[in-house]
Amino acid sequence: MADEYRRVLDHMTIRVRDMGASRAFYAAALAPLGFGIVADYGGDQGIAFGPPGQDDFAIAPAREAASGPLHLAFYAPDRAAVGDFHVFGMTAGGRDNGPPGLRPQYHESYYAAYLIDPDGNNVEAVHHG
Repeated sequence: MADEYRRVLDHMTIRVRDMGASRAFYAAALAPLGFGIVADYGGDQGIAFGPPGQDDFAIAPAREAASGPLHLAFYAPDRAAVGDFHVFGMTAGGRDNGPPGLRPQYHESYYAAYLIDPDGNNVEAVHHG
């Protein structure tokens, strides 16, 4: 296993109150990170986002309550993607929870931005430099 990348999570689904608002937010915010809608299962099955061919992250209608509040951190390939995540996500209904910038309290090249999604989750894009 020394030469293999080891995943921590294979995929994740969160429950949301408003599928339309959450779909718009995540489609916009995750696009700069290389994520798109890879499957729309309809009904209560939800919508999956990820790089082409991978359904890494999904949203589905809340059955009783939304999943949150959660902290979700998505990998960003560079600092520009972190900035675009923040701008695009705010344009699509997210609320600012920390503009793009260095967060040296985590490590010297930790560059991140934070948004609050329509369900109150703290969503982060991070580039480790």
